[in-house]
Amino acid sequence: MINLLSKKSISAFSFLLISYFGYSQGYEIHLMLKPFTNSKVYLGYHYGKVKAVADSAILDGNSIGIFKGKDKLSGGIYFIVSPKKEILFELLIDKQQQFSVSADSARLPASIVFTGSPENTTFQEYTAFMNSHGKSLAELQMQLSKAKSKSDSNLVREKMTKLNEEVKAERDGLENKDPNSLLAMLLRALKEPVVPPIPKLMNGRPDSIFAYRYYKEHYWDNISFTDDRLLRTPIFEPKLDRYYKDLVSPESDSIDREIDYMLLYSRTNKDMFKFLLVYFTQKYINPEFMGQDAVFIHLFEKYINTGQADFFTEKYRKFVDDRAYSIMANLIGQPAANLEMTDTSGKIRSLYEIPANFVLICFWDPTCSHCKETIPKVDSIYQAKWKYEGVQIYGVMVDGGQDNWRNFIQAHNLKDWINVYQTTAQHDEVAAAGRPDYRQLYDVYQTPVLYLLDKEKRIVAKKLTYQQVDEVISLKMKKVNTP
Repeated sequence: MINLLSKKSISAFSFLLISYFGYSQGYEIHLMLKPFTNSKVYLGYHYGKVKAVADSAILDGNSIGIFKGKDKLSGGIYFIVSPKKEILFELLIDKQQQFSVSADSARLPASIVFTGSPENTTFQEYTAFMNSHGKSLAELQMQLSKAKSKSDSNLVREKMTKLNEEVKAERDGLENKDPNSLLAMLLRALKEPVVPPIPKLMNGRPDSIFAYRYYKEHYWDNISFTDDRLLRTPIFEPKLDRYYKDLVSPESDSIDREIDYMLLYSRTNKDMFKFLLVYFTQKYINPEFMGQDAVFIHLFEKYINTGQADFFTEKYRKFVDDRAYSIMANLIGQPAANLEMTDTSGKIRSLYEIPANFVLICFWDPTCSHCKETIPKVDSIYQAKWKYEGVQIYGVMVDGGQDNWRNFIQAHNLKDWINVYQTTAQHDEVAAAGRPDYRQLYDVYQTPVLYLLDKEKRIVAKKLTYQQVDEVISLKMKKVNTP
């Protein structure tokens, strides 16, 4: 590697190195970063998908600065950030936290030189090796796409196989050289399960789910949920994302079992347990798929509300508590909370007194632009189809004022709906009794919101578009009509 230090700067740098070789506590990383002078640089780190700042240093007139702290840094992949807030290069921080690094930002990565950190030197060499092989593989892939004959394709594939074998040999060699090193841990984490030949069933046919089952069972073979160094890499969180997206069955019970296993496994490492609990809470507090909010309630009841989330900030804990108590009352499959509201004639209409195969609760606001567009469409499909399938609409005016509400109902001829609202007296009565309001019971904080209930007033679907509601009704009707 090229050393860019002049004799004068080598002398200054050597003095700095001597000053820290006896420093045994905390961290002390000496940096020479050309051509920056009299400016601030940063030591950053990965934390899942987030990038954060661990420390900063001022470079002097000789481009020299020191990152220093009395407590050791948590192990992981860190990076040097320029005064312009650009990530220049990565480095590994693990057990050895007293070393120096020099670089010229105009000639990266070739100019990077580590002193006192053999693992980082190896990491830089490995990175250069992978960059070189990556370019070669990309060129071969291009050649393969342009191959004009089978023999040409086979020749290119042979070269690609050889390169891949060289990469595997390099990685295996680094792992075996120092199995406990951070670099070895990272290389193991990058490994994918290799599925063996698919066995045959008793009937002689191939086991069609063997590959999926094997891959899932061995997905975490090279990951330890007690090694918090993984958290400070860009590897771990995407691996979690992929697992729960592609390999775990989407039903809440299946997800709960997977989460419980991981959290139980990680208990001995406080940082890993904290990361996983926050990750799962964030993922399922507003889930991608309907019904998975039950996973969040499981987390809340088993971990958060039992004192195991004492690291949550007061503000975040309040947010979590509020969401939990809003969602608890409207989980899929549970009986819907009864609503007793006043209709356009002043009569109180109870949700549970509606005799219908399905009840669609529609929370809406006549002044909401989205509602103005959606509500007429909901009525159109109701008049054309749902009404004949035993559906009744219970429309709840959330905001907008009675005059606007009545005018909208008349203008759009919503005569077959049960149109209701909560009077001021009804609202005050609920508040005085300390009971949760319908907004909390049905988690209504925007409009429109649709809930589909079955004949027994159990929640079948919620917070779907009217098109999705129609699909659910069709599926339910198909099951009823299938002998």
